[in-house]
Amino acid sequence: MKRHNIVCILIAVVCACTGATQLHAQVTDTLSANDQRRYEYFYLEALRQQQQGHYANAFALLRHCLDINPDAAETYFTLSSYYVEMENDSAMIQCMRRASALAPDNDTYLERLGQAYLKTQQYDEAIGIYERLAQRNRRRTDVLEVLQQLYHYKKDYPNLIATLDRIELIEGNSEETALAKMQIYSLQGKKNEEYKVLKELVRKHPYDLNYRVMTGNWLLQNDKPKEAVNEYRAVLKQDPDNQAAQFSLLDYYKAQGQEREAGLLRERLLMSNKTDADNKVLLIRQIINENEQAGGDSTEVLALFERMLDTPKPSADIAELRAAYMDLKKMPADSINAALRRVLQIAPDNAGARLHLIQSIWGTEDYDAVIALCRPALEYNPDEMAFYYYLGVAHYQKDEHDEALDTFRKGVSQINSESNHAIVSDFYSIMGDILHQKGRDQEAFAAYDSCLQWNPDNVPCLNNYAYYLSVRGENLQKAERMSYQTIKANPESGTYLDTYAWILFMQGRYEEAQIYIEQALKHYEQPNGEVLEHAGDIAANNGDMTRALDFWQQALDAGGGSERLEQKVKQKKYIK
Repeated sequence: MKRHNIVCILIAVVCACTGATQLHAQVTDTLSANDQRRYEYFYLEALRQQQQGHYANAFALLRHCLDINPDAAETYFTLSSYYVEMENDSAMIQCMRRASALAPDNDTYLERLGQAYLKTQQYDEAIGIYERLAQRNRRRTDVLEVLQQLYHYKKDYPNLIATLDRIELIEGNSEETALAKMQIYSLQGKKNEEYKVLKELVRKHPYDLNYRVMTGNWLLQNDKPKEAVNEYRAVLKQDPDNQAAQFSLLDYYKAQGQEREAGLLRERLLMSNKTDADNKVLLIRQIINENEQAGGDSTEVLALFERMLDTPKPSADIAELRAAYMDLKKMPADSINAALRRVLQIAPDNAGARLHLIQSIWGTEDYDAVIALCRPALEYNPDEMAFYYYLGVAHYQKDEHDEALDTFRKGVSQINSESNHAIVSDFYSIMGDILHQKGRDQEAFAAYDSCLQWNPDNVPCLNNYAYYLSVRGENLQKAERMSYQTIKANPESGTYLDTYAWILFMQGRYEEAQIYIEQALKHYEQPNGEVLEHAGDIAANNGDMTRALDFWQQALDAGGGSERLEQKVKQKKYIK
């Protein structure tokens, strides 16, 4: 095999790998065999450089290829992509025009030129290109859809209709193309043609009653109410429960001011188990809006809700809307909670209603009721983290620490990439608190670390973690950083200021500790014995034993009756 043929094969392979299309190197009468070999070498090298990501080198080599062979269609095509990246639209279009002229049978080049014209908003030129593509590929509806958009933009309605006809020849009649034609005829004011399209759709789909409803809607919109009603009634004669026809007839009654007929039909739709829940919600919302505009008498609306929920198969959506309406009308919490319980009777897996009910009860501190609501929720909605949170905290509030810890661990097992970071962080924070109370500090610190991974700004966790480290005298620099973060977030918290003061004290920075403990005392209405003892210890180590004894005595009076505190008062000195 000659070297010339090997190079050609290699070029074809590289073109395929790099996404280039068919190779159309043009060999002119004036291009010598030596120049052809040079061209092939540099073009192959350009593609290799491109494949390696050396785009500047590839671009320079492609330009050099054109110096050797200015009639190489594939080089112009490849260069056009570079000009796209360089946002040089004129050069990009020039390259694609040249490539298409040199390889007029290449549809890929032609389509890329059409896309270039679209990008630069040269719509007349784009139409010409896509018409050529459509002539060559008569079954390419994607090309026709581009032409449809172009003719629509140009308001070229005759060609737009003709294009839709061509699509129908390929895909057959469809509601989409029929509606598009009707819209065009409507824009032109050609009502007769618009109606003919609709009637033809009905004729070709005699068993699809929705098209007859569409016909009735068109007639109603075009001031032909009697003909419209005839269409609706014809549909309902064949299908008495056809919702589209019933809703259209309802609109007709409203438009004609026939309120009694409208009310009866609406009532029938609301009470029927065959009416979709979404449609019922739509209707009841309309009734609520009308009621509010008329003065907002909730008695009538609530009575309607009751009738709807007394049907054999009541809708959970309606029950939930009833609860939301009662909330909107600011009815008593007990009434709203009862309505939410009704939702759960119908749909016990309704997480939204259950959470709403739990949040309402939470404020009453009835933690047994919260626990009773949360337990079944873990069966119906095992991936809803909020239920684990409320259940765990309810147990924690009841000092049922083992149950709380078990709940949080189950909740942690449900964590995934979509989990709420704040809730997960709080899980770990409370787990840390419980583990500390159980004397399992290393496990507590691991839980705190997990908490801060999910939310580095969880202030309660930062404070507790920092304080427990300081009590143990461990990792005081880390404790100081965390504690300082809390007082930056809440500079008026006596608790956080006390923690920071105590960490400074543990580091032997007594004067700084004095500043922060005094700020802490200012922000307490009534400091507890622990804080007062801290204040005494800090004063003692700053040489003010009189104040220290006063603080220690106050700590004893506040209930801080540890043996060590008593010894400090008795011996009148700081005891570590």
